[in-house]
Amino acid sequence: MQFTNNERDTPAGPLRGVRVIELAAIGPVPFTAMLLADMGAEILRIDPPGAERGALPQEEATMRGRSRLTLDLKNPVHLGYLREILTHADMLLEGMRPGVLERLGIGPDRCLAINPALVIGRMTGWGQTGPLAESPGHDPNYLAISGALHAMGYGDRPPLPPLNLVGDFGGGALYLTVGLLAALLHARATGVGQVVDAAMLDGVSSLLTPIHAMRNLGMWSDVRGTNLMDGICPFACSYATADDRYVMVAAIEPKFYRALVSGLGLDETTLPSRDEEANWPLLKERFAAVFRTRTRDEWARRLEGTDACVSPILNLGEAREHPQLKSRGIFSDSSDLPAPAPRFSHTPSRHAPKDCGGARACLQRWGVSGEVLAFARL
Repeated sequence: MQFTNNERDTPAGPLRGVRVIELAAIGPVPFTAMLLADMGAEILRIDPPGAERGALPQEEATMRGRSRLTLDLKNPVHLGYLREILTHADMLLEGMRPGVLERLGIGPDRCLAINPALVIGRMTGWGQTGPLAESPGHDPNYLAISGALHAMGYGDRPPLPPLNLVGDFGGGALYLTVGLLAALLHARATGVGQVVDAAMLDGVSSLLTPIHAMRNLGMWSDVRGTNLMDGICPFACSYATADDRYVMVAAIEPKFYRALVSGLGLDETTLPSRDEEANWPLLKERFAAVFRTRTRDEWARRLEGTDACVSPILNLGEAREHPQLKSRGIFSDSSDLPAPAPRFSHTPSRHAPKDCGGARACLQRWGVSGEVLAFARL
């Protein structure tokens, strides 16, 4: 791909030169735009009138790498501006409820008529179709009906939502990003754009593929707290230490289990067989008593990095100081935020700058002119 002189001034990264319009939304859509921006794409965010920019500090963290333009999409003139900008874009991201774009007059059919190579990413919770498509919801709601939430937590307590990492960002933003990049490759090869219908419900269900496979084979029970990886297994769970902190054990394979037992100073021949689930409560009790004899950090020094697969459970502040994170430079820049991931050997990603020069400069780089450019000066 050939770049103009202006495009050479855009951020580095494998998506350098990719132009993205982001219609204002919350959650997965701005997170997706942040990922694309860190990989070098240029993002123009369209805000509605009266939108408070940076009102929530946590949102500001994902708003890097944007130029921002305020348009009232209920105003026919402003809608015309957006249609003009779309002719210069590679992607359009939106997170509205199904049917909203169509009612505004910029549904996929209209957008693809304007720009046949456009990739349109549509992010919803439930999907564009189905009986719940237009219902409100949040991350735990999508986990709930996917079956994922039921499987999380201990059997004698209510299911525990795992922050909003699984629905919003795992099943939502990451699947949307993969879909956008796949569709962009297709569009670049064929000149034919398409709609990427990304639903958190779909993504979370997809993430559950290995669990469904185990269930289909009779290796996973719908009874929470009875499975290998849901907290009951004595060699795949967390333990309290002498200082009331915790370590995580994941010594699942036999060779790792042997290293765990040795590291705990136990003799495997005196322990109940790990292969019989009926022995698990007694085995867990034995392990728990040993872990209570040392502090978390003492166990970390003794076992972390060995074949025992034992790690200290750190809070967010402690994690920043762990040697592995520090050696990877995960918090090494001035933003005090995690480094972009994944890492590229030839076109490295980096935190996109907060100041991208404004909407007018962005539109000029894209080759937009005339009335739209004059409006962006206001």
